[in-house]
Amino acid sequence: MLFRNYQTENFFDEMFDEQNLPRPGAEAVVERFNALPLEELKRRQQAAEKALLQMGITFSVYGDEQGTERIFPFDIVPRIIPRNEWAEIEAGLKQRIQALNLFIDDLYHEQKILKDGIIPKELVFSASGYRTECIGLNPPGGIWCHITGTDLVRGGDGKFYVLEDNLRCPSGVSYVLENRVVMKRSFPRAFDAARVAPVVDYPNRLLELLQFLAPPRRDKPVVAVWTPGVYNSAYFEHSFLAQQMGIELVEGSDLVVVDDRVMMRTTTGLKPVDVLYRRIDDDFIDPEVFRADSMLGVPGLMRAYRAGNVALANAPGTGVADDKAVYAYVPDMIKYYLDQDAILNNVETYLCSREKDLQYVLSNLDKLVVKKVGESGGYGMLVGPHASEKERAEYGEQVKANPRNFIAQPTLDLSRVPTLIDDHFEGRHVDLRPYILYGEDIYVMPGGLTRVALKRGSLVVNSSQGGGSKDTWVVEACSLPKGGASC
Repeated sequence: MLFRNYQTENFFDEMFDEQNLPRPGAEAVVERFNALPLEELKRRQQAAEKALLQMGITFSVYGDEQGTERIFPFDIVPRIIPRNEWAEIEAGLKQRIQALNLFIDDLYHEQKILKDGIIPKELVFSASGYRTECIGLNPPGGIWCHITGTDLVRGGDGKFYVLEDNLRCPSGVSYVLENRVVMKRSFPRAFDAARVAPVVDYPNRLLELLQFLAPPRRDKPVVAVWTPGVYNSAYFEHSFLAQQMGIELVEGSDLVVVDDRVMMRTTTGLKPVDVLYRRIDDDFIDPEVFRADSMLGVPGLMRAYRAGNVALANAPGTGVADDKAVYAYVPDMIKYYLDQDAILNNVETYLCSREKDLQYVLSNLDKLVVKKVGESGGYGMLVGPHASEKERAEYGEQVKANPRNFIAQPTLDLSRVPTLIDDHFEGRHVDLRPYILYGEDIYVMPGGLTRVALKRGSLVVNSSQGGGSKDTWVVEACSLPKGGASC
């Protein structure tokens, strides 16, 4: 009975309720884990880690003396989400991505939402992701954000909240797919008993989306994944997805524009490319339009794009909606464009560009999490309650010097999930990144990437900051016979 002494410690625990009973949908996992000896569970944990190592599942950390290449830590206890809860999450994400897409399209055309005063013009125009070069662009089907990873957290009240939107080059889906392979091998009977929603079809759905974006009259469109190269932190994922979809993996040096058509260099000559799934930021895609010093881009690419001869996913310019200050207005976007209330609420957010919010933040740095609006990966962030007085004072000076560059949020009582620590289970804080594909229709992968803060008490789940991952099971609520025979 490995969970016998497990303590929820007054946090919202996603596997056990206040009476320490399994929550609906978690019975299969709890029964199976309790039926296993500790040594067997540790053996399966080690086997899972070895399998992931052999798969080459790594990420890179920039500027670390210990080296850049790291194995992504994995915990064998899955995160359980009942299907009825997932249905609300899915509806909320579909609603959100529709509103964000309408916002981006409006922003680069009529700018009605700015003229009507729903969002301050100066806030949008000062966002680093706002690209004047994209004004008047018309991406295929009017869709700008094709692949999105939206970060969710569950608070102490048990409700899910949106922490941020990732619309440029969201990473992590490869870990979801590989984690699932490992978990099915490790706990096949528990997996079957819980009736876990599949994620294996994601690469096929992604390929269908990319093919849907192809210019008209292309019977067999040529699709490729565009990577910055082997030194990018997510290169494993780029190569993995290309392999899974059965398409080419290309770098900028492999591409050339001829007569406003993007061509790929091959051993048999130049071959037209119709769709590029780009994993490279706007700044670097075309030195003729964006950064002139880019060695990663393709001169003339934007000419080909404007001419309708190539499709890009995601479209250039979507990064404006990645800005953490713009994020604060997404519920307003939903109301403005869809005339609906947001199904998923934002985490309460203070914009330091507002004088009132700025004074509140500076007076309460010990209670807040403060973030730079353009950073990701857990970098450039102050977790006030865990910072020293000196760190808070120094960070406060940065905020005062450039208020537009910062937002703040309350320190949340993030939900926890049991995690194997040495020879017992302890609760660890988690977040969730579901992946949304927007093409002919909208698909939300059931589950997504659960990141877990492996350090006791830590709220920082980013892999670059010592976090790991769990498999996320969207399950039917089920009850098992005593003894766990069905698992």
